[in-house]
Amino acid sequence: MHTRRQFVEQAPLGLLAVIAACRGGASESPSPSPAPAPAVGPGAPTPGAPPTFGTAPGVGPEVTTTTFEEAERLVQWTMTPAERAQAAGSWRRSLAPLMERRTGPRKVELPETVAPATRWNPLLVAPEAGPKQDRFVRATGDPGALPSGDAEIAYAPVSQLARWIESRKLTSERLTSIYLDRIALFDGRLRAVITVTRDHALAQARRADAEIASDKYRGPLHGIPFGVKDLLDTEGIRTTWGAEPFKDRIPKADSAVVRRLYDAGAVLIAKLSLGALALNDIWFGGQTMNPWLLEEGASGSSAGPGAATAAALVAFSIGSETGGSIVSPAMRCGITGLRPTFGRVARTGAMTLCWSLDKLGPMTRGVEDALLVLQAISGPDAGDPSSLPSRLDYDGAAPVTGLKVGYFPKWMQEPPATDVDRAALETLRKLGLQPVEVTLPDWPHGSLMPILFAEAAASFEELTLSNRDDELKAQVPDAWPNFFRMSRFLSAVDFVQADRLRHRFAAEMARVMGEVDLLLVPSLRDEMLTISNFTGHPSLTLRTGFVEVTQARSDWAPDPSHPLPTFSPPRRVPHGVTLIGRLFEDGTIGRVGVALERASGVARERPSGF
Repeated sequence: MHTRRQFVEQAPLGLLAVIAACRGGASESPSPSPAPAPAVGPGAPTPGAPPTFGTAPGVGPEVTTTTFEEAERLVQWTMTPAERAQAAGSWRRSLAPLMERRTGPRKVELPETVAPATRWNPLLVAPEAGPKQDRFVRATGDPGALPSGDAEIAYAPVSQLARWIESRKLTSERLTSIYLDRIALFDGRLRAVITVTRDHALAQARRADAEIASDKYRGPLHGIPFGVKDLLDTEGIRTTWGAEPFKDRIPKADSAVVRRLYDAGAVLIAKLSLGALALNDIWFGGQTMNPWLLEEGASGSSAGPGAATAAALVAFSIGSETGGSIVSPAMRCGITGLRPTFGRVARTGAMTLCWSLDKLGPMTRGVEDALLVLQAISGPDAGDPSSLPSRLDYDGAAPVTGLKVGYFPKWMQEPPATDVDRAALETLRKLGLQPVEVTLPDWPHGSLMPILFAEAAASFEELTLSNRDDELKAQVPDAWPNFFRMSRFLSAVDFVQADRLRHRFAAEMARVMGEVDLLLVPSLRDEMLTISNFTGHPSLTLRTGFVEVTQARSDWAPDPSHPLPTFSPPRRVPHGVTLIGRLFEDGTIGRVGVALERASGVARERPSGF
């Protein structure tokens, strides 16, 4: 994460600083010129002559050589005085028209549903990736007797809850009431829930019970209560994006993922918190806290799904990830987070932060739970041009012996790796997997970040230009308002070069994944967190042990005026590892994750006080 903060401070910013240097003039839209009379006489263009660059009428503010000299400091490139003079003299005729789309006179609105014409395809360098068959074999059978206590029922994984409901030992209405009661009892300490859908949930639960009683069982999610990160649209139920400007927003249709979960018979009980506009863990209602350590945030941006799932306020939840927003809260809150292959799960009806990076995925208390949810929400949708048809091959009962697990030796011996990470690799060895040392080129992965910054600033352009970004609670240098403003000055040339670098990283990941079946990496290793998000590879984070911490952890840059709490004696908190899979082989990391979860033996421990 430090690499990303350094990048923000040192990022090469672009030629659009010319506009910033002339803000007073740029605010005045040029008046439309009267239609020219037909050209005749000696000055008329020669018939058949093509249009050329640099001959359009001048628009926008006047600029000078001084403007360009100042802009050169941002892009870290220097022109000669003659080159500056030429650029200043031609700017208004050559490049200033790119501003007309938003400054006029011919303004064009870009609704949030309009995606870029270009899109990221994870199969660019591996067109034959993915399993050859659809298969789903659950690892668990008999769930055992139904516990007598509500807390024991609430903490049970979906794999057990589903068996109890299917066998009619437990009703959806009772289970839904258990979770609603827990939200009322505990959420005041966590701030993980933005909207409780009590009446809606109980109606869905009763309908599920009636269907099951009539032998119309829809599958393992039928009657299971869930929550979604509050960036997924729900018809008639407010969807706030965690941000003040949108806290009264009420969608007219369900998102594709919510619709698919309804089709599976699942019961929506809560819209869960996210850091405002999907960054970190502070939203308009405050900071979402970690149930294992209430003195620190839950991490984000899927903060609510992380905290609510860990404290058993829901049976499972849906989070989203652009650059670590499932992995990090899953780690912090000690749950399982599955970030699917980019394109597997349609994002129709979800808030867009970054068209080429956003992913939706399950957050659960068990590995197989995540696969059960993934099966229900997978598939393309016409509303998401980046969504792709895919297969899911998962056999939770199949052996893992003989699979090759890649690891980076250097990463395993230095922070953020811990003894828990090293023990997990040894556990996989004992389970019969073959550890294989792998490497990636030491390229500047932070140079990929202009893609995220530029797309995010484009998605929320109107928020920035209208100054409504001032309404957001977090206004520190590493919060979105500052990012969105700075990103107005990113170089378009550097954006294209970052996109080309992304292609090279994808080729390197294809090489590495051609040598192994999966990777085991320290969950918060910045290189892999960044690279695998940009290449679109699936990721599974699961708890495999515990560590002790002497200071609260935070997603936010250090602030000396607000020091983090310290602990003496140290506090014991969950810790896990991350498995990275081949493209669309999400089922393989699920199968290995189930084996690793069982061998680690720590999945059932609960946060005290909940």
